[in-house]
Amino acid sequence: MRFSRHRLVGLPPLLLALTVAGCSSADGSATTAVPSPDAAVTELCHELDAALPTELEGQDRTDPEPGSKLTAGWGSPAIILRCGVERPPKMIDPKVAEGRDDRAIAGGVDGVEWLQERAAEGAFRFTTANRSAYVEVTVPSGRDSTGVLVELAPPIKSAIPPGIAG
Repeated sequence: MRFSRHRLVGLPPLLLALTVAGCSSADGSATTAVPSPDAAVTELCHELDAALPTELEGQDRTDPEPGSKLTAGWGSPAIILRCGVERPPKMIDPKVAEGRDDRAIAGGVDGVEWLQERAAEGAFRFTTANRSAYVEVTVPSGRDSTGVLVELAPPIKSAIPPGIAG
């Protein structure tokens, strides 16, 4: 009995250490969840990854962990792009389309339509609309989100054709 009790007491700190190690990086780089789209969307996202700029709003590209062609990042705190995300629930909310939801706004920048949502700690999350894949961009508080969207419009338009993502 005593042996089992010691094993149970010792196990949670080990799991906690493994969990913390998995959520942070030794070099301080950002972490983000990697989407898992179907093969057709993955191919479009790989094309987008190849077209993305090495610098965005004066910030060097420093991709988040874990490394993936479905994610990209710039600066610190990082502007994070995730390609192949699921359609946000707000995208089909009639209150957003009618302008009655102040937490989400639909609009366009340089030929790319976006759903803008307020995210945690003053950040904004933008998700493309009317494209064959959903691309999500999170811009931290204090960053110029318009400039980010203007710079990302050309690679998105070249890699992700108009359409409705599945």
